[in-house]
Amino acid sequence: MCRQVFGFRLAMIAVAAPAALLNASPGLGVRLVGGAVVVTFMGSYVLFRDWERFGPLLLRHPALLAADTVLGTLLLISAGPDTTLAYVSVCTPLLAGIVYGWRGAACFASLQSLILLLVHTTLEQGPAVGLAEKLLLPGLCVITGAVGSTLRGLMLRFGEATHALTAVRARLAVTEALGAERARLAREMHDSVAKTLHGVALAADALARSTDLDPATVRQHAELVARSARRAAAESRELLTDLRREPGEGGQGDDGVDVLPELMARTHDFADRTGLPVTYRAMGDRATLPLPPTIARQLLTITAEAMENAHRHAAPTRVEVSAGVRGELLTLSVHDDGRGLPPGTTLEHLRRTGHFGLVGMVERAACVGARIRIGAGSDARGTEVRLELPLTAL
Repeated sequence: MCRQVFGFRLAMIAVAAPAALLNASPGLGVRLVGGAVVVTFMGSYVLFRDWERFGPLLLRHPALLAADTVLGTLLLISAGPDTTLAYVSVCTPLLAGIVYGWRGAACFASLQSLILLLVHTTLEQGPAVGLAEKLLLPGLCVITGAVGSTLRGLMLRFGEATHALTAVRARLAVTEALGAERARLAREMHDSVAKTLHGVALAADALARSTDLDPATVRQHAELVARSARRAAAESRELLTDLRREPGEGGQGDDGVDVLPELMARTHDFADRTGLPVTYRAMGDRATLPLPPTIARQLLTITAEAMENAHRHAAPTRVEVSAGVRGELLTLSVHDDGRGLPPGTTLEHLRRTGHFGLVGMVERAACVGARIRIGAGSDARGTEVRLELPLTAL
């Protein structure tokens, strides 16, 4: 705002300078007025162009504004109060109010009003000037001083409100970040360690009930328990490594993960581990699809969670996983022929009852900008988890 006031002063000084020089007395008078024009013009120009650098000098030294007022008075006497220099005089209390507050505004408004009255008195030999006209500019000085101090108060309160709003936004951002991190940790724990440990518990129960069976069966159950325990340890180690990774630090495979072959491999591994007939069907015309590791991890986890849910809850006879790219859209589908979702199933109901598998899949899809639909597919029986990811958004 101060810069704009100085810009206005520049224009007014430039317009009134010729009149001030023409009316000045020859010799010393012209030189004094010319020096005043140069000093006031350059001072206004410097403060208009580089207020951030020179403005603090004006804030610390009110005498600079007082000196400018004296020089402006010299110009005003030479050019006359009926020129645009009168507006320069009115700007002085406005600047004082903005820069120094109401005390500065009162001081400079009084000083400038007195100067204007003295100028009118000095120039009384000219045409007769009425009392109202004499008091017009001093009155404007008082008004602009009050306006300047009021604007200063408003700007200070606005700055305090902006600072408070910034602080609130920062706290909200921290809270949202903490909430997002908690949700991420909950998803990772549910989809990796917790699920694997549940499998370990089931295998251990089967091992405890197989004491009367042949040694080969006991050995098979024991190997399943050991394999599941090692898998849980590996998942825990991976989760801890991810937590200790510095922000911005990449993990392994930063060049990209080829999702399509990895999906096929994990599908076959799931079929071997559970004995459930699971088939993988490739779609589209692309055999490879490198994706960033963070996005690939979410897609692979959603697929694994969908197969685990089908195996544990749907009692299917078969599961079909299909994936591929058509155009710029990656489509991933996990379909089973099991009992399907219970009627009236909603994410909020699942969250309240402590079932977080489907909730986690929806949250993971949202993290990578994918669309996900969970429900009956093209086949009336069973459940389909269908995910669509626009590759142009990556």
